[in-house]
Amino acid sequence: MKIDQFYINGQWTQPHGTNVLELINPSNEDVVGVLSLGNQEDVNEAVKAARNAFLSYSNSTVEYRINLLENILNIYKEKMDEFAELIRIEMGSPITFSKNAQALRGVVHLEAAILALKNFNFQKCTNTGFILHEPIGVCGLITPWNWPINQIMVKVAPALATGCTVVLKPSEYSSLSTQLFAQVLHEAGVPHGVFNLVYGDYEVGEAISLHPDIDMISFTGSTQAGIKVAQNAALTVKRVAQELGGKSPNIVLDDVDFDTVITLAVAACFTNSGQSCSIPTRLLVPQSQLKHVETIAIKAAQSYVVGDTSNELTTLGPLVNLKQYERVQSLIQTAINEGATLIHGGLGKPEGLEKGYFVKPTIFSDVHSKMIIAQEEIFGPVLVILPYFSESEAIDIANDSPYGLASYIQSNDENRAFEIAKRIRAGNVQINYPPPDFNAPFGGYKQSGNGREWGEYGLHEYLEIKAVIKRNGVCK
Repeated sequence: MKIDQFYINGQWTQPHGTNVLELINPSNEDVVGVLSLGNQEDVNEAVKAARNAFLSYSNSTVEYRINLLENILNIYKEKMDEFAELIRIEMGSPITFSKNAQALRGVVHLEAAILALKNFNFQKCTNTGFILHEPIGVCGLITPWNWPINQIMVKVAPALATGCTVVLKPSEYSSLSTQLFAQVLHEAGVPHGVFNLVYGDYEVGEAISLHPDIDMISFTGSTQAGIKVAQNAALTVKRVAQELGGKSPNIVLDDVDFDTVITLAVAACFTNSGQSCSIPTRLLVPQSQLKHVETIAIKAAQSYVVGDTSNELTTLGPLVNLKQYERVQSLIQTAINEGATLIHGGLGKPEGLEKGYFVKPTIFSDVHSKMIIAQEEIFGPVLVILPYFSESEAIDIANDSPYGLASYIQSNDENRAFEIAKRIRAGNVQINYPPPDFNAPFGGYKQSGNGREWGEYGLHEYLEIKAVIKRNGVCK
């Protein structure tokens, strides 16, 4: 597959950049494509197209934008299997997970954005006039590879819903599914210049965050990269919304069915091969139950099927690339050096898998909060178990992190769990493994970012607030 065209001003265009990147299937290390990378000139053209389109699109009616998003939704649904297969190839997502989670997220987030738009009041009366919610302008969207369509949709959908125009820079490692996404928007009749796509590496991301004609940046990625984006954006006082790293705790209280809860804890941590920022990677359990928890966790880890991502029975795929594989291996070695107790998995690839960036499902126990393995985001199928002696200590351990994206609490007493939830410094707290709520706000405290995505809360990030005060104070 050769991706040598960008989507700018409603047209497929040749990039000005000359650098290319080989696209590798992480399951077998085969080259599956070549991606052309852009430069500052490509960004300039995309921003110019978005700026010109904003003049008319920002004044489009809500009804028009609802119809446009519904067109996108209908065409996206027709191509769901294509999206699932491309995500399987580009990031090694097992096909069952790719269909039922990765590709499906495009549908549920778009549906949530449409519902929010239908119910949103862009003009409100006050005692002295009006409060208007107006589109902020041209939005630079920078997305990661780990949930490619999910992360694109939670930015593009609310931006289009509110009347903004877009310049999207996805991860180089998710270009296959992004190219299909651009085709969906083209077929849906998105007006020229409203959606623009530029591929690239650090150079393109920096050009977007520095560009004086971009009004807002929405970034998802590492905390280190997010800091640089915010510094660049500050030079032109852009709004910045960021969803960054996480090291989410999972507090298991002493009143639960441990067999069920711990089995689900392992599954939650190994979601997407551990390549998710909000999954519970720190398992906090009562000290008195530590050995029992270890036995259950080992059994759960042993049930995972690692291997061929085209096999519907495979439950754990590889990491996205060699760099990520080597990083996770290094962190596993660090945990061993720190004295954490390795109870399952460890260094190297699973038996029988010589090719592909596969990592053994790995569990460390008797981990202490100050260990690197308990503080640093791993982004691989690695679970760390931390014992605690009291409920208060569990809360302290949960909050002992530079991150605050998500947190999990397991208890047979949901009132007890709710009181703990109020003391957790995180943007999202889930009690007893509830199903996802795509209308609830998603975002973090501390170094996990700022701003919120999903549903109505996602719309606010793309809106300016204007107060119109009238002399007679009558709102009509």
